[in-house]
Amino acid sequence: MHTLLRYKGYVVAPSAQQLPNGLFAANLTIGTQTDAQPGLQPGWQHSFDELDYFFEERHALAYACRWARMWIEQQRRCA
Repeated sequence: MHTLLRYKGYVVAPSAQQLPNGLFAANLTIGTQTDAQPGLQPGWQHSFDELDYFFEERHALAYACRWARMWIEQQRRCA
């Protein structure tokens, strides 16, 4: 499942990857588009793989979304 979300000027793409052991890895890509945040180059993106592992796909996706919000808030505080 791949869904694009927007949060405070960033594009967030959470995903869940099912592993051979049956668990789901929470993955995430955070980026910007042409209307980038000040100090960030347009089109910038960063991927975070296997943030944590879950028994259900929906839990992995929810965790990736929460993690993205916290990461973005931290970046905004440091800017």
